[in-house]
Amino acid sequence: MPVRFVAPGQLPGQGGAVRAKICGLRSAGDVAAVAEAGAAYAGFVFFPKSPRNLSIDEAAALAIEAPVGLAKVALVVDASDDLLDAITARVPLDMIQLHGAESPGRVADVRARYGLPVMKAIGIAEASDLEGLAQYEAVADQILVDAKPPKNADLPGGNGLAFDWRLLQGRQWRRPWMLAGGLTPKNVAEAVRLTGARQVDVSSGVEASPGCKDPALIAAFTAALAHTGAPKL
Repeated sequence: MPVRFVAPGQLPGQGGAVRAKICGLRSAGDVAAVAEAGAAYAGFVFFPKSPRNLSIDEAAALAIEAPVGLAKVALVVDASDDLLDAITARVPLDMIQLHGAESPGRVADVRARYGLPVMKAIGIAEASDLEGLAQYEAVADQILVDAKPPKNADLPGGNGLAFDWRLLQGRQWRRPWMLAGGLTPKNVAEAVRLTGARQVDVSSGVEASPGCKDPALIAAFTAALAHTGAPKL
C-alpha cells in the first residue's frame, strides 16, 4: 500500500521554513545526505534519457530505506499506465511528479488511478506561459514551476536553466507550489525573496557532475534556506 503523503506544512521538523526537494537521487548516500540536510522531499527519476534515471528495483531499495518524514516523489515523463503500475507496485511513494506534456485530464486520471497526490511540472520562459497554470491547479495537488527547456532538449528538466523569477511576483496560487529551474546554494535565497516560494526543487544545482550529487552542496542549499523569510503568496 502507498505511504500516506504528509501535506506541506505538516512535515516533522520543517515548521515555517522553506521546504526543499532534492531530485535525482541515485544512491543510499544521496538519500542520507538529503535527510541529514533536512530536506522535505526526495525525488527519484524514471526517465531513461536522464543521467539520474533509476530502475524500479534501484528506486525501491532507496525508498524503503528512506527515513520517516522524507516524502518520496517519483518523477516521470509522459509515462504510460503500465510504467506507473510497475513503479507504484514496487516503490513506496508519497507523490507522483508529472514532468512531461501531460494534459489536465491525464493529471486527473493519474491522481484517481493511483490514489497518490500528483505534482504537475509547468515550464516557464515568458509571461504567456503562466496562462495555462489555472487549468492544472484545478486538478493537481501541487504545481512545480520550472524553466522551460530549450527546443529539442533531451531533458524536460534538470538542465540547470533559470527563468525570470519576477514573472511570479504577486501571483495568487490555488494550490501549493514549488519553484525549480537553475537553483543553486548561491542563488536560492534570492529566488525565494523574489517569488515568495515556500518550496524549492533542485537537481543539477547540487551535483559535482551530471547525476552525481555532492553532499556538501546539498547541505549548503538547505542552509541557504534556513533564514529566508519570504511571505506566503
